[in-house]
Amino acid sequence: MQLAKKKALAAKVLKVGKSRIIFSNENLEEIKEAITRQDILDLNSAGIIKIREIKGRKKVKKRKHRRGIGKVKLKVKKDKQEYMTLTRKLRKVGKSLLRLGKIDKEKHSKIRRMLRARKFRSKRHLNESLEEI
Repeated sequence: MQLAKKKALAAKVLKVGKSRIIFSNENLEEIKEAITRQDILDLNSAGIIKIREIKGRKKVKKRKHRRGIGKVKLKVKKDKQEYMTLTRKLRKVGKSLLRLGKIDKEKHSKIRRMLRARKFRSKRHLNESLEEI
């Protein structure tokens, strides 16, 4: 006796998978006569249609992310931050001087080396020391 349609209906009504629906063999005629959703619910409450327990392994807990070296976010040190802002400003000044033709390439490279060695405190100091260079 084919009861695939009844099993599909029962699975839909009881909100479980088709493989979890179990029909009792003694009451197959009653299951065959069940047409409506209410009939299926009544058969379930009577114990003629049973729901199989969920099988399979238990849910695996999600692995917590370990904080690797790539995830460590340190604050940039104040000294470094000041150095970076000053250096960027002064490099911009040097580049503009080169573009305007006030200094040549050799002087520009010398200024860049001096910037890296932290010879200048500010733009003003750079402009004052240009005459000496």
